[in-house]
Amino acid sequence: MPGVHNLLHSSSTLYFEVKLNNNFKISVAQISSVKGDVSTNIKMHLNAVRKAVDSGISYIVFPELSLTGYEPQLSAELAFSKNDPRLKPLTEAAVDYKIHIVAGAPLQNDSLPCIGEFIITPNGQIETYSKMNLHPGEEKYFSVGKSYHSVSFGKLNIFNAICADTNNPNHVEACVNMGASIYIAGVLVSADGYETDTQKLESYARKFSLLVAMANYNKPTGAWVPTGKSAIWGPSGLIAAADRTQNTLVVAENSYSGWKGATVEI
Repeated sequence: MPGVHNLLHSSSTLYFEVKLNNNFKISVAQISSVKGDVSTNIKMHLNAVRKAVDSGISYIVFPELSLTGYEPQLSAELAFSKNDPRLKPLTEAAVDYKIHIVAGAPLQNDSLPCIGEFIITPNGQIETYSKMNLHPGEEKYFSVGKSYHSVSFGKLNIFNAICADTNNPNHVEACVNMGASIYIAGVLVSADGYETDTQKLESYARKFSLLVAMANYNKPTGAWVPTGKSAIWGPSGLIAAADRTQNTLVVAENSYSGWKGATVEI
């Protein structure tokens, strides 16, 4: 693994001013996606964003490849550029509502596309993060990401991850070494893998005193049947979780007494 200084140099870190970390709210959005239908999927994202804004949320994260669905065979055809015009409705929403939006899509690359996330900021800037750890078989369709990505709200440092990144302890440890206080991932997790994957996420929260969150799908996508149950953990354990099928935001709020959790129906 590269040295910490190199990681810091390659990371893209955005500072956004907030008055206080207390009452800061972050959320993961549990939704479904329609195969390859970017326009319909963006509308579903915007519904979730509006609900997040109504709830005072500052940072919302969607599942892995949420703008296209998890469709590896379509990834090259559907791949986005960094400033893709299809992102305009989300960019406008981020600016109008003063919220960070993290949405997943295949990201154009020199060779195969990456499994990417677009981090859209309240000033209209678009940052990207690409999945650094691929599941077996994904290498046929996707390239590996090279750089970590973080966003800072005052003293709270959010590090982004995508699905299999969270299965590699080296990924979260590198984020912690760079100052992570929140570790948040868009994922696709089925029932067979849920217990193992979430035990790891909860262990990271406890071991590193982190807030750890994951946004999962609640309906089939590609060849997979996700199990929902998006969740957020703190150093003391589970804070909040969705059920298997509901469209919902899972929310964590930072308060003087620590992180508090809630769910908000979309």
